[in-house]
Amino acid sequence: MTPFPESLFPSTERALLHRVAVAQSEGRSPSLVGAVAREGKLVWSGARTCVEGHAPDADTQYRIGSLTKVFTAVLVMRLRDEGLLELGDPLERHLAGRGLPPVVGEVTIAQLLSHGAGLGAETPAPWWERTPGSTRPELADVLGEEPFRFPAGHRHHYSNPGYTLLGSLVEAVRGMSWEDALRTEILDPLEMRRTTVRPVAPHASGWAVHPWADVMLPEPSQDLGVMASAGQLWSTAGDLCAFAGFLAQGDDRVLSAASVAEMRAPAAPAGPGEGEDGYGLGLQLVHRGGRTLIGHTGSLPGFVACLWVCVVEGVAGVALANATSGPLTGAVAADLVQIVADAEPRMPEPWRPLPESGVDQELLALTGPWYWGTYAYGLRLEAGRSVSLEPLRGPGRSARFRALPEGVWIGLDGYYAGETLRVVRRPDGSVSHLDLASFVFTREPYEPGGAVPGGVDEAGWRGL
Repeated sequence: MTPFPESLFPSTERALLHRVAVAQSEGRSPSLVGAVAREGKLVWSGARTCVEGHAPDADTQYRIGSLTKVFTAVLVMRLRDEGLLELGDPLERHLAGRGLPPVVGEVTIAQLLSHGAGLGAETPAPWWERTPGSTRPELADVLGEEPFRFPAGHRHHYSNPGYTLLGSLVEAVRGMSWEDALRTEILDPLEMRRTTVRPVAPHASGWAVHPWADVMLPEPSQDLGVMASAGQLWSTAGDLCAFAGFLAQGDDRVLSAASVAEMRAPAAPAGPGEGEDGYGLGLQLVHRGGRTLIGHTGSLPGFVACLWVCVVEGVAGVALANATSGPLTGAVAADLVQIVADAEPRMPEPWRPLPESGVDQELLALTGPWYWGTYAYGLRLEAGRSVSLEPLRGPGRSARFRALPEGVWIGLDGYYAGETLRVVRRPDGSVSHLDLASFVFTREPYEPGGAVPGGVDEAGWRGL
């Protein structure tokens, strides 16, 4: 991979600082920190503050609210990868005897990760973000008497109680507290020493800014108790930039690149009124400026936060502010990514042929045009015996396929994700056709010879 330069152009840094300054001023936030990472390395940070001569920096803690959910999702995926649970498991299988209403125990882990379980967005009153966790010590207190808003699996509906259940799942399966699992399995391996469950100086204080006057009110900082896994964490721009590198590339000490990519894939479509954005397994997916960004927003009284990562460009943006409302950190973080990606785009890798040892002549002979009925497709050989199948004209069902040891390929994306592609041969060993999820692809459109289901008219092609 072509490495990025170690620093940004002065003009890029000026544009980034200007964006942060505008956000702090127009958002009327006591302070706002912005940061940019490339390939997980902090390359720029800047801040603005209302306190003369005392600006925060990339090592100043802010509360990050629902960004905590990404960490909880990583812990769950680790359990899956270790074979301790499956994403399709009903919750009751692992939380039996912990006071779950039976109907809640039927929702699956995957549904909880993607906010597709139909649970309520919030807990029963009082407002959980401004009251101590001791107010609701048990899961039943978090769920209330009517936990569901929609049937499980029916639609995406963001749920803080859902991620509380996932935190309890981690504790039950791992046999340790959510906090201890977080520290030993994610924070320590990634050296995120400034990400903590409770604030550690230097940290910002949370403020509410009056909507109609330039005056402030301190916000309380509550320990969320059993709901910690939904929004407890404090972190810094520097630590979140390191975490961004993990979300883009994975880290075998924590979670493989393949499993992190699984988290980034859409798992739940947006609901009505939510635009074209979506949700993966613990990650928000948004489209901004022609790019797909993954990450999460976060807020708790006194704080707003956002981390966005553009995996294609290798650029991440972080925005942290200590105001209950006002600064739009989600827009700021997205703009920081766009400023850098537009001004200093990633250099494409030099074209290189496949290594000679990786060229399979038999597989090479399969490349080129294939026809599904009269639709023309092209089969292309990729590295590692992978292939891609794309329409040669107009829209169609394109997909990439990963080679399996059994001599078949499995679809990775699009309509054919999870479907099997195989080569069907005649008795003499020659290739008859490709079978893709029962669809027949032949070398000629409706090629005679019996491979096409329903047969081909013996008179052949004709004019009118």
